Amino acid sequence: MRDFQTPGRSAVRTTQAMVATSHPLSTLAALDVLREGGTAMDAAICAAAVQAVVEPQSTGIGGDCFVLHCPGGGDRVLGLNGSGRAPGRASIEALRGMGLTQMPTFGPHSVTTPGAIDAWFRLSSDHGRLPMARLLEPAIAHAEDGYVIYDRVAFDWQIAAPRLAEDPASAAIFLPGGAALQVGDLHRQPALAQTLRIIAQEGRAAFYDGDLARAMVAHLQSLGGVHDPADWAATRSDAVTPISTGYRGYRVHQVPPNNQGLTALVMLDILSGFDLAALDPDGTERLHLEIEASRLAYADRDRHLGEDPGLAARLLAPGHAPGLRAAIHPDRRIESLPEPELATSDTVYISVVDRDRNAVSFINSTYHSFGAGITCPQTGIIFQNRGASFRLDAAHPNALAPRKRPLHTIMPGMVTKDGHAVMPYGVMGGDYQPAGHVHLLANLLDYGMDLQQAIDHPRAFHDGRVVQVERGVPARTIAGLQDRGHEVACAAEPHGGAQAIWIDRERGTLTGASDPRKDGIALGY
Repeated sequence: MRDFQTPGRSAVRTTQAMVATSHPLSTLAALDVLREGGTAMDAAICAAAVQAVVEPQSTGIGGDCFVLHCPGGGDRVLGLNGSGRAPGRASIEALRGMGLTQMPTFGPHSVTTPGAIDAWFRLSSDHGRLPMARLLEPAIAHAEDGYVIYDRVAFDWQIAAPRLAEDPASAAIFLPGGAALQVGDLHRQPALAQTLRIIAQEGRAAFYDGDLARAMVAHLQSLGGVHDPADWAATRSDAVTPISTGYRGYRVHQVPPNNQGLTALVMLDILSGFDLAALDPDGTERLHLEIEASRLAYADRDRHLGEDPGLAARLLAPGHAPGLRAAIHPDRRIESLPEPELATSDTVYISVVDRDRNAVSFINSTYHSFGAGITCPQTGIIFQNRGASFRLDAAHPNALAPRKRPLHTIMPGMVTKDGHAVMPYGVMGGDYQPAGHVHLLANLLDYGMDLQQAIDHPRAFHDGRVVQVERGVPARTIAGLQDRGHEVACAAEPHGGAQAIWIDRERGTLTGASDPRKDGIALGY
């Protein structure tokens, strides 16, 4: 039980259905769908659409999504890869001919085709009950009638303002009067409202084969992009078989590569050989082990991860983690590891369980804040910059190639046990996500924290150079990390954001929680 004399909030507890998102308007819209008899998938799609309007820095219909789903709350986990691909005319040679030695982070060459809308329609057809037009109604209303800017949204908006100013269409929509919106301001997106209305009326084809597609492609071409209408027309989401590993008697599931969920599973395999429960959850020893496990797992990711379908089997093989674990010394950092530059970014994650115990773990993103920094003026669609993850090294598994998917950071999680779904969960935050998943799971399964406490708990992230610690990490713990050779800095921004719903079959209850690092809320009935 939490200390009621210190800041914090209780987890949300109910019996029938639960939604947890990073924005109150999203949670409320999804809850209305559930009350109307919609499925967990209906509610998740509705929530994602609302957030594509009210959290424009974090997500949009110009982005991608990944989903894990346990029908009926069993332990059969279904996966969907809704990530887009590089243009058919993309090439390493062309970008190197422009003098580039690495992928640009922003601009037209960072834009991959948007996969989210195709995924939403497929998920609705396969697992939904309500029509897509109904699911898009709240998003259309918010875009047309206006929505109030929340605190974390405003915080991110301010940081992204200089990049938005570089793109005339983005500036016109998101910098009215030449400045980022403030907390409490009212904002409208009429072009996006019309786009969503067309999709609601005409369906998936309007986005990938109709006037909307032609407008998006034409705008990217006007900026120097090599995109083609055929790239949009070829976009399809793919059903995938989730990958998993065991941890403390539970099964943890992730989407396979090109998704980085494998990185979290490798971390769990490494840490399963340590008795974390015997360590202080706020202490140096615990964080040191997590940091070192993350450095080893991220090194694996950056060496190997691409679209290779056999990679998961190799990295989750019984003999792999022990070799990595043996490199960890309890009293000093590993000196011989490569140090990639890792970064956090903006995303929305949605967790839903309905009255039939369908459990959905759903994540949607445009990658960096406001994606590629490009907005299509005719449609109001923000383009994602997922192509920034590609390498310009033809020998690398994540090398840029025509119609190829890049390494993807956004990763929904699912926990099962004894034939049942236990927890759809996710932790947003770009490269931080594998470390965030593992920290949350250890809080729950090693330290027995309740769901909200586990999410609230202070975080640390080794960004490839230094350990960035949130202000809640104790001074004694920071000193201990420094004694072990880690360079430590205070994080300028919080690490990620999380949502989760715990399903207690025995008692017939649901417990939901949402991260105070975002604006969101968990609600149920």
